[in-house]
Amino acid sequence: MAEYLSFGEIMLRLKTPGHERFFQSPAFEATFGGGEANVAVALSNYGLSSGFVSALPDNDVGASAIGELKRFGVDTSNIRRSGDRVGIYFLETGANQRPSKVIYDRAHSSISECKIGDFDWASIFAGAKWLHITGITPALTQDSADLSIECVKAAKQAGVTVSCDFNFRGKLWKYGKSAPEVMSELVKYVDVGIANEEDCQKSLGISVDVDVETGELDTSKYEALSDKVLELYPDMATIAITLRESHSADRNGWSACLRDREQGFKLSRHYELTDIVDRVGGGDSFASALIYGLNAYDDKQQSLEFAVAASCLKHSILGDFNRVTVPEAEKLMSGDGSGRVQR
Repeated sequence: MAEYLSFGEIMLRLKTPGHERFFQSPAFEATFGGGEANVAVALSNYGLSSGFVSALPDNDVGASAIGELKRFGVDTSNIRRSGDRVGIYFLETGANQRPSKVIYDRAHSSISECKIGDFDWASIFAGAKWLHITGITPALTQDSADLSIECVKAAKQAGVTVSCDFNFRGKLWKYGKSAPEVMSELVKYVDVGIANEEDCQKSLGISVDVDVETGELDTSKYEALSDKVLELYPDMATIAITLRESHSADRNGWSACLRDREQGFKLSRHYELTDIVDRVGGGDSFASALIYGLNAYDDKQQSLEFAVAASCLKHSILGDFNRVTVPEAEKLMSGDGSGRVQR
């Protein structure tokens, strides 16, 4: 059984070729992706025993999604075969001042129709060390929210460390509950919180004067924000926040901060991303690399630097999955970002 588990949904990703608009040409690039699946793949790439817990229909598309996870060495034995649909998302990649665009087609997907009691958590968590979950699955349906909370409760009961990326998806919260109503309960069981510039505010309802639209960041406000999260959730040990400066669709500033109850507030090195290939999955690549770093290094600053370096490199890789190796991320951590050909 896998030691590092993630729970959520893997989707069919349909992307327009290059930077084309939707249906500019009659073609889509079909791959798979999704926040929690992206984390499972990256953890496996880093050499950890990784597994994905989900539900997929017993048809060829579901089998293809499972096959893709297996190709990366992810344990799929806890994927339930039920329901009729694989969730889909459509992606149009922006350029310059035109932002990327995502359209979801996830209603009645297999995982969204699962209910409390559908998974044998005691068996799933036997031998596990870590569970990763996000704020995306609880946004799908009330049943998904209830199931997500059941999952983290069972993980804590089993002595498993829980990380959660607060991921706010405004297009998904449509079933009558607001994100803070659900996430404030789920996060009570989280040991390591992960967020971007706005997730703490929109997922948890925590208000700090941080403007994510200007492209400029005041790190002192993120220190205050991270302190407030740990104050409101006393069982949380660590909160990490990615700091993205969105100058355009192609050019971002990239860094992160981390607040740990033992080692205090830490700020990472800053990277300028000037020719972004694909920023989708950037947050997931940070989350997975942070999980690896917290388990591989004793120093939290080093863990943070590994996470930022690995996620920096993800922006150069097409697709949801981060195909970066530990040596590649560590090389960038050490200051080698020249991009010279390796011969």
